[in-house]
Order: sequence, then C-alpha cells, then structure tokens
Amino acid sequence: MMKNKQDLSRRDFIRNSVMAGGAVLLSGVLPSHAQTPIFSAAENSDSPEADELLRGVSDIHLHAAPDSKARLGNELEFARAARDAGYKSMLFKSNDFSCHDRAYLIRQELQGFEVFGSLCMNRVHGDKVNVFAAEKAVTTTGNLCRCIWMPTQDAVYQNIRYHGKKEGVPVVDDNGRVLAERVRVMEICAEANIIFATGHSSPEESITLARKAREVGVRKCVVTHANSGIWKMTHDQIKRCIDLGAWMEYSYITNLWGPGTGLPDFERMSDKEFADFARIAPQRSIITTDLGQVGMPHPVDGMRRCILALLENGLAQKQVDFMVRSNPAQLVGLSVSE
Repeated sequence: MMKNKQDLSRRDFIRNSVMAGGAVLLSGVLPSHAQTPIFSAAENSDSPEADELLRGVSDIHLHAAPDSKARLGNELEFARAARDAGYKSMLFKSNDFSCHDRAYLIRQELQGFEVFGSLCMNRVHGDKVNVFAAEKAVTTTGNLCRCIWMPTQDAVYQNIRYHGKKEGVPVVDDNGRVLAERVRVMEICAEANIIFATGHSSPEESITLARKAREVGVRKCVVTHANSGIWKMTHDQIKRCIDLGAWMEYSYITNLWGPGTGLPDFERMSDKEFADFARIAPQRSIITTDLGQVGMPHPVDGMRRCILALLENGLAQKQVDFMVRSNPAQLVGLSVSE
C-alpha cells in the first residue's frame, strides 16, 4: 500500500506540475515579432517544483545573444536564470562566432556557476574546416571551449536538402571518406578531451564521423540532435552510432516549434515520440533544449517542460537524470559525484 501511495503521489505531482508548467510554457511561445519572454525563470526560482525538477541540470546546447541572428536573450541573462533555477552548468553555441571567450567573462559575474562555450566550423572560419581555429579555441584563456561542432548552418547536407545546392563546408569527400582537416579536428578534441560534435551532417555522414572518431581516439563524440528534422535518425542508425562509442543528443526544440511559434515551418514532434527516442539508450544519451530563438520559449521553461514530459511518458527518474544531469556534465568535464 505504501508503494501505491508513493506512486500516486508522484503521478499527482507530475500531473499538477504539467498543468502549471504547461500554462507557463504556452505563455512563452511568443509571436515571431516578440523580443522577450513573458515568463522569466529567475523570478520563480523559489518554487519547490522548479528546484526539484531543475536542480543539477546541464543544458549543453542553446543559443543566445550576441549572435548574427536575433535571440530571445543574451548569454549572461540565460546563465543567471539557469543558475537561479538550480542548474549545474550551461554550454552556449553560436553558429557563427566563438563563445568560449565570453564564457570566461560570464564566470567573473556569476562566481561558482559553470558556463562553457563552443566553436562551430562554419564559413565564418573559411570555406573548409579551419584547423587553426580549433587549435586556438582549445588554448583560449580558461580552457572553456568544451565542444567543437562540424558545420551546422553551412553544412553541405543542409544546403542540398533546403536549397538544392551542393555548397558549403563539407565533412566527407565524394567517396564518403572523412576529409583530412576534419580528422585533425578530431585529434585536437581527443587531445583536449572535449566534445567532437557532428553538427548538421546527414545521418549517414554522422555514422561515418563516429566511426572515424573512434579510430582517432575521441572519447566524447556526440551525434547532434538525432531526433530533429532532416537529421532524424532511425533507431537502427542510433544503435550503430552507440556501438561506435558515440553519445546521442536529442533536442527538445522539436516539441516546441511549429505553427504559431518563432519557427513555424517545422513539424512538431509528440512527447511520446520524443520519449521513445530518449528510452533507446539513456546511459549513452543527452537531452538539450537547442532553444534561444525569438518566438520560442525561454530555455529554462523548455527544459522544465521536457523533464515533465519524459516522466509523464514513463521514463524513470534515473533515466532522466542520466540524460539531463550526469551525462552532459561528464561530457563538459564536470564531476558527476556531487
């Protein structure tokens, strides 16, 4: 009887939190012209639900200003909101600029909060993957570049799918072999023990990159948002990547975009389908928000909604903890023993 009461209490807590959090989330899905979220996570950091749901979370893929695209908030604002909500760490991503240098400055303002940056190998760094940029990123003051992404917005695969043009920064040659500069960046990531991420490569390119990364000795190869849009992988492809030693990233933005949001042209994923991805191999997976776009929810609100959705769709707390707490913390080099 005690177990049944505990189970009922847990279900009631999740259901009530979903109802409360859902209203907040919907208020955060703003029209595309809006510039600031209606709800600020920091203003509700004393909520016991927020503390229990978000304490110890590490979101290691989100976007913020300053950037070459309009963003919902800046890196300092997002980091402060995450800290106040109980997060352990954040890692920012800019498709065009380095942000590990700014992480160093944010840490001066938010003493004790773990903030990291990353580098994307897009055309702002040249027409091919820039090894020199990668070398400098891992030696920047503070050693806060904890991820180097292969091309994202300038990926050849994305340009072919979206624009019908074979242009951009390639990762493989015409025979499907990983290009030399990409291999050298893998070596740099292996030497620094940071994340090598596949970026916006195709599912098959990501498998090829994961295979080469294992050969090179990369310990932290992450296949980028394997549940999203044109990059969505089959469960078999995901298992192949895991067998090659890769970590899988699932981004909850897929469940928040769509008509009426700042990203209206994408098809929204159901929470059940997202949970089906998450349950494939929680011990080798991470969950991120990929949020920060104008017209989308605040990243902290998105993470809260994601955790509630996973619990409501049958994942165990331990499985969720792997994906939003211990695994991402481990990947950015933090202790997971706390």
